[in-house]
Amino acid sequence: MRNSTILLLLSVLLLSGLNRTAVHAEDVSLIGHWPLMGNADDLSGLQNNGINRGVVLKPNQPASFDGKDAFIEVPHADGLSLGTGEFSISVYVNTNAVLDDVIGNILGKYNPKSRKGFQLSIKNHAGVTSSQANHRHLHFGIDNGKIDAKWTDHGRLGNAILIYSMAVYNNQLFAGTCVAGKEEAGHVYRFESGNKWIDCGTPDQCNAVSSLAVYNGKLYAGTSKYRLKGSSLNESENVTFGGNVYRYEGDGKWVHCGKLPDVEAINGMVVYKGSLYASSMYAPAAFFRYEGGKDWTSCGVPDGKRVESLAVYNGDLFATGYDEGAVYRYDGKNWTHAGKVSEASTQTYGFTVYEGNLYVSEWPHAEIYRYAGKRQWIKVGKLGNEKESMPLVVYNGKMYSGSLPLAEVYRYDGATKWTNTGRLDMTPDVRYRRVWSMAVFQGRLFAGTLPAGRVHSIEAGKNATCDTALKPGWRHIVACREKNRLQLYVDGRLVAASSTFNTADYDLTNDEPLKIGFGSHDYFNGKIKNLRIYRGVLNDREIKKLQLTDR
Repeated sequence: MRNSTILLLLSVLLLSGLNRTAVHAEDVSLIGHWPLMGNADDLSGLQNNGINRGVVLKPNQPASFDGKDAFIEVPHADGLSLGTGEFSISVYVNTNAVLDDVIGNILGKYNPKSRKGFQLSIKNHAGVTSSQANHRHLHFGIDNGKIDAKWTDHGRLGNAILIYSMAVYNNQLFAGTCVAGKEEAGHVYRFESGNKWIDCGTPDQCNAVSSLAVYNGKLYAGTSKYRLKGSSLNESENVTFGGNVYRYEGDGKWVHCGKLPDVEAINGMVVYKGSLYASSMYAPAAFFRYEGGKDWTSCGVPDGKRVESLAVYNGDLFATGYDEGAVYRYDGKNWTHAGKVSEASTQTYGFTVYEGNLYVSEWPHAEIYRYAGKRQWIKVGKLGNEKESMPLVVYNGKMYSGSLPLAEVYRYDGATKWTNTGRLDMTPDVRYRRVWSMAVFQGRLFAGTLPAGRVHSIEAGKNATCDTALKPGWRHIVACREKNRLQLYVDGRLVAASSTFNTADYDLTNDEPLKIGFGSHDYFNGKIKNLRIYRGVLNDREIKKLQLTDR
């Protein structure tokens, strides 16, 4: 069951929405209307015409965005300055059911240096570090760059020593754990609220649930016998091997979906071109595609090297490796070498797609690298004095990474600058502390640690996230900034709301262009039509009218 607090908030918002017609109707004014049917012209009368940067614009057809480098730029104008005022966005988007790329940003007007502005995007986070943490999740965020958020501790999950995996599924946050006891096995927990977690059982008999991913509308879990000596801890007394995959059917019930041959630990899972893939953490190197039932097909590995964290970007599946500081690329049939990030790096760890580029983390210098194509990687800094950078996630306009040995979380602030947002694990008398897992849920960034086995979260700016997968095909999306909260609607239904805030704290003024189909996450992969921006808040009747007239 979804967090009762959020359900209550949504119920209140739905009821209050019935009264918004009289309050706001006279205040709503159109400041931009881009039909995107053959050109990028603004029909609002304010002449905020867009500049086409590679989008396919054909008469009487919706704009087609390739997900690689195409977007529409609307130059800054005073009429587009939103300040602290209320505003609404209405847009139709079309996404494919089968993906070989991140979906990306729908719209944004945001300055990454000052962290001021707003963004509307669809999140796909894979390779975090061993999970597909977010899949097709709608995110509306605002920020002013002034309020420094603090991390909230959500407690320890049972006897966990590592929060190994995280995934958001069907409006719920799930986390997989690693435990050390001889008679214990890795659990999956569901976040309820505060420090309360619901135990969803132990899919397997081994010590860890190491990977989570959503596939075909279901949550899947990969299991492992994790070697704790890799984190300089005493080995688990549970010697049972993992390498199994399970499907969650609710109420603590897990269905076995097969064993990966000769695999004792699954490190990564991802959905690519409509299929679920999984990799082996330890030798022998292995990589498999799920065929349904309990059947898995071996898809080979690059030159005998292990492939670990798995992510999808610009048509290909990418994998990190523990045998060398390199990245590998898979096109659905064959592997190719995507280059070493540096001669000094010996392992690569996690991925994200930020501002249209693929990034990867590494060991042993906690550096981050950006993919430049043709086997080239460009260093974009390091995480303080840490030794390892691990999960990477894009959250409300910025890229974040977790680290080892102090379990810190850093925010990328451009060029080679990384800002420490806090240390999450204070366990004394250990060599290593890790932030291994991350996910965006209920408008917050969640992170899991080793060896405390705890989960923490933070909110940067204000955010409304729809924590269930956006259905493919045409969807009508409305994002509203009211006086003291954000709201998201999909196909006329309220699906998410932010926590409340002080209006004066969120002045979004900036001189950046309005970007359609691009932003902090990725170039949009799909089609867009009938984008409208209003001053003021649309009421339920107006939202329904736009849903019908703009389809």
